[in-house]
Order: sequence, then C-alpha cells, then structure tokens
Amino acid sequence: MRFMIMVKATAQSETGQMPDDETLMAAMASYHEELAKAGVLLDATGLQPSSRGWRVRYAAGRRTVVDGPFAETKELIAGYTLIQVRSREEALEWSRRFPAPFGERADGEIEVRQLFELEDFDETPNVERFRVLRDQSATS
Repeated sequence: MRFMIMVKATAQSETGQMPDDETLMAAMASYHEELAKAGVLLDATGLQPSSRGWRVRYAAGRRTVVDGPFAETKELIAGYTLIQVRSREEALEWSRRFPAPFGERADGEIEVRQLFELEDFDETPNVERFRVLRDQSATS
C-alpha cells in the first residue's frame, strides 16, 4: 500500500523562501532517514511555490493553461513524502511522527492519502497497458 503525505502550503511557503530553521531541517532529515532505514520511503521533496507553476483547466473539450501564483494557499501542496507500507495503520503511525512541517511553533498541516494500485481496478486491456509501463519503469 502506498500513501502520500502532503504538506499543505502556507502564505510563507508560497513566498519561495527556503527554511532557515536548522532544527526543522534536522528533524525532517532524521524522520526521512528513519523511513529509509525501515524500507518504506519511496520519494520525498519540497515543491517550488505556485508562482513558478501552472494549471491546465479542462472545460467543454478545451484546455487552458493558467499561470501561477494561485490565491488559495490552503489548496496548495508545499511538499510530499511517498511511502509504501503494509497497512493503513502503519501509514497512520508514520504520519503521526511527521515533524511539524514549518517548525514546532508554526501552524501547519499535512494530509495523507492512499494511492490507487493497479490491483484496485478490474482487469482490462488498458489496465494491462499500465502494468507493462510500471514493470518497464521498474527495470530501467
């Protein structure tokens, strides 16, 4: 089972300012080292602010590119950690240990969501196409 731990953005994280709190960086490094030692860490990184990104909107068969920044920081993600664990309970336990994302005294929030696996879908030729892609990616 794979889960994504998403760090919700704040007005401060949207400025693009790098964290200068060495205590926070140390806590994050230690946490991610623990995940790696446990063999559950798949990926983790921070995201650049939305001012450097864009969205593609789909409506009535058309695509429209909208450049950032985006006003609603509560809807944005500042970073993520992707883990693979044996159960929802294990993911919950790891997420409880996640360091306060902007420091112990700063407001912050993480959201945890389970990823779909190919096994969650009915067997169809298109699901098989995704399985082939996954297997090819794993060997390269």
